[in-house]
Amino acid sequence: MNPEEIPRTMTILRRIAGKYAEPLAERERKHGDAFKVLVGVLMSARTKDDTTGPAVDRLFAEASSAQDLARLSEKRIEKLIFPVGFYHTKARHLQTMARMLIDEFDGKTPQTMEELLRLPGIGRKSANLILGVAFGKPSICVDTHVHRITNRWGYVQTKNPLQTEMALRKKLPERYWIEINRLLVIYGQNVCTPISPHCSICGIEMYCDKVGLSRTR
Repeated sequence: MNPEEIPRTMTILRRIAGKYAEPLAERERKHGDAFKVLVGVLMSARTKDDTTGPAVDRLFAEASSAQDLARLSEKRIEKLIFPVGFYHTKARHLQTMARMLIDEFDGKTPQTMEELLRLPGIGRKSANLILGVAFGKPSICVDTHVHRITNRWGYVQTKNPLQTEMALRKKLPERYWIEINRLLVIYGQNVCTPISPHCSICGIEMYCDKVGLSRTR
């Protein structure tokens, strides 16, 4: 994929994404609550949104702020968020995180990469997603979909998500940084799947180099 094809590609991806459900972080963004974005992102790691969504709703029904969450026991949090993946660990992280937010950040979600990375369960991918979705700060969240698809396009040639983020920061126009994750998560889950992608219904096939593909549908 040539750089000049990116604007048209993004336009097509926006149109197609409108046919599918939004990722969980986007749903929480519409509530206008950075804390809910933070919790949703932490809980969604290695868990599908159709499992995480109901669990997040159960948790927020009892704890919609850091202060509320800090008052819940770890066992109660576990019960509320089950069956999300690694729910024991995530319950511990959520309780510790709530206390850190209160003690160190006045109960508010921090707005810098360095501060977010201090929170348990938050890595660089998650921090970038929170910065972009919750605060609108220029950031590129590179998950498995963004890494796989941009390499499949031939737009970048990288070996891991960190390399992909750095390559995209140099190459991708900044106006696309925040939304590329949302668009490629939706596209990667529904069309450009890891194995045997649906190239026959792909709206951007003409721009894709299909790097590494041996089988398509």
